[in-house]
Amino acid sequence: MTAGEVFVAMDRLLDHEESGPVYLRHPVIARLVLDSIVAGERQFNRYELHAFVVMPNHVHMLVTPHVKLADWTRSLKGFTGREASRILDLRGTRFWQDESYDHLVRNDEEADRIKRYIEWNPVKAGLAESPEAFSWSSVPPGGSPPAERKL
Repeated sequence: MTAGEVFVAMDRLLDHEESGPVYLRHPVIARLVLDSIVAGERQFNRYELHAFVVMPNHVHMLVTPHVKLADWTRSLKGFTGREASRILDLRGTRFWQDESYDHLVRNDEEADRIKRYIEWNPVKAGLAESPEAFSWSSVPPGGSPPAERKL
């Protein structure tokens, strides 16, 4: 399997995972993560944000980084993990897993494909009827994401 195929297979497993933590399903936690993602671009200029979605147990982001990946992910995960753990009264539990999947986007066509994948992820997972109906993403309500195409 290619790296992309492995990613898609893992993502599909996560989308339908019934066990394990689904802390991001809590609206307060999803809002915390969403606001922090947006702040990473608008307040801290860590990246240019192209697309994101906060799923019940993972997050997808498509960004053009302005600082090292490890720096902005450490900051984002550190802040949101501490705050979410405080809100949920989690003690002795890691909120985020250490690893992340990152991929260098090589051209505009690939970026468009990844953006569509991210925006349609909640629909494919059965969480929403359309990308704009899912509250925890970069697609604005009533917005017009690109037409779904087979990924």
